[in-house]
Amino acid sequence: MTTSNFLFLFFSLLIHFITIPTRADLPGTWELLVSDAGIASMHTAVTHFNTVVLLDRTDIGPSRKKLPPHHCRNDPNDPILKNDCYAHSVLLDLKTYTIRPLMILTDTWCSSGQFLPDGTLLHTGGDLDGFRKFRKFTPCESSSSICDWEELQDVQLSQGRWYSTNQILPNGEVIIVGGRAASSVEFFPPRKEGAIEFPFLNQAADRQYDNLYPYVHLLPNGHLFIFANNKAVMYDYTSNEVLKDYPTLDGGPRNYPSAGSSAMLALTDDNGYSSATIIICGGAQFGAYLQRSTDTPAHGSCGRIEATAENPDWEMEDMPFARIMGDMVMLPTGDILIINGAQAGTQGFEMASNPCLNPVLYRPNEPSGLRFMTLNPGTIPRMYHSTANLLPDCRIMLAGSNPHFFYKFAAEFPTELRIEAFSPEYLSPDRENLRPVLVGSPEKLKYGEDFTVILTVELPVVGIIEVNLASAPFATHSFSQGQRLVKLKVTSAIPDVAGKYRIGCTAPPDGKVAPPGHYMVFAVNQGVPSVARWVQLVA
Repeated sequence: MTTSNFLFLFFSLLIHFITIPTRADLPGTWELLVSDAGIASMHTAVTHFNTVVLLDRTDIGPSRKKLPPHHCRNDPNDPILKNDCYAHSVLLDLKTYTIRPLMILTDTWCSSGQFLPDGTLLHTGGDLDGFRKFRKFTPCESSSSICDWEELQDVQLSQGRWYSTNQILPNGEVIIVGGRAASSVEFFPPRKEGAIEFPFLNQAADRQYDNLYPYVHLLPNGHLFIFANNKAVMYDYTSNEVLKDYPTLDGGPRNYPSAGSSAMLALTDDNGYSSATIIICGGAQFGAYLQRSTDTPAHGSCGRIEATAENPDWEMEDMPFARIMGDMVMLPTGDILIINGAQAGTQGFEMASNPCLNPVLYRPNEPSGLRFMTLNPGTIPRMYHSTANLLPDCRIMLAGSNPHFFYKFAAEFPTELRIEAFSPEYLSPDRENLRPVLVGSPEKLKYGEDFTVILTVELPVVGIIEVNLASAPFATHSFSQGQRLVKLKVTSAIPDVAGKYRIGCTAPPDGKVAPPGHYMVFAVNQGVPSVARWVQLVA
């Protein structure tokens, strides 16, 4: 090698190591919460008792968690276990990280859910004997063992729901949208008319469906933004009328089995809560599912649209990584964490590769081109059938990933029973002195009610401290059903006794802005959120 070539190689390597950030240079930290949850969670939801419901499907054979004695499920039609003594749902206590098995009777494969106004988790549909089932989980104190799944016997879905989406409505009802071979909507509590045809879902379908698990967002005008494949409408569910057809989103299909993810940006009082913006990112290329291609590159594009504008159009952006099966988690600050998924392939069993280990932070208030920040990568692939949920302490809980038809541990991407937490940069030690501590807030609020929160913070308060309400969504298949963040109207922090501050707040004006139910209340000081306290919003 000549001297000039040697020097060129030396300086090239030097520049590489200087400019490419190491794992430790990137924001965010990871920790293992549970080494073996017993099940791979396909569906996950956080309750107002600070417990987490994790749920798989029932016809998957033995899990790693046994049911209590004399609680076996007897199903002569189960192809694997006629007498099933294994848990397929568990409850995680966030204080102790202990796992308690729950009893689920009918098949919950690719089902849907939503919390009701009283905090009960409504769960709908599934496959086989769960196809038309309503179920409820009424949460309780973690020290109690009385709360468990209840299969409703007196009502059932009018139409079978497999791969459908649930959304709570302003009056506390839940609308159930779509599903495989179900181009219709229906409601809970069930209405006399049963299922109502919704032709848009048929119009959005292609040869590989791509209209399943539609993205449904309740807009602050009371109508629904519904997105399937690459199409979207504004839907008036009270009259079963499409009020607006949005422009087609470029970049290929975006819903199951080609799903990226979607979120509605935080609603703010800046405009009287009249504006809502939707973002949709990632997805698989059309045909990857039909060809069972594991190495077809995923999409990296995002579309962003102000759904309430008079003549809206999509603003296109590109993520740092192409991603299929990513989860979008709304953070207490209003930023969005994009996490989990793969960079190639599609949804389905053993149909993806190249896991996307780097989370990405989407900062909606930054200029276009500067909104994405790459974060510290994890080490555990979270691909098909994985979930991500915001916890009350502001970490993000990661669970599941099972790209196999049954549990399979000897594989390149094995069935994953570990539960992790990712801590965004706002939880770094150098920001601890900015972190508020909520010491007083109401347990129940009425719409439009003025109220006060009391907090402490180590450093003197500079500027406005936000008080934000975050819903607890039902996370499954790369979409958090019912996810919502509402930034409240607040006054400046007023110093009180003993180093405390008082902040005047006004509750959301109505159920269109924030449907009734339990919300996590976060105080956010200079981008650093407090641990949440729960509040129930009532009419």
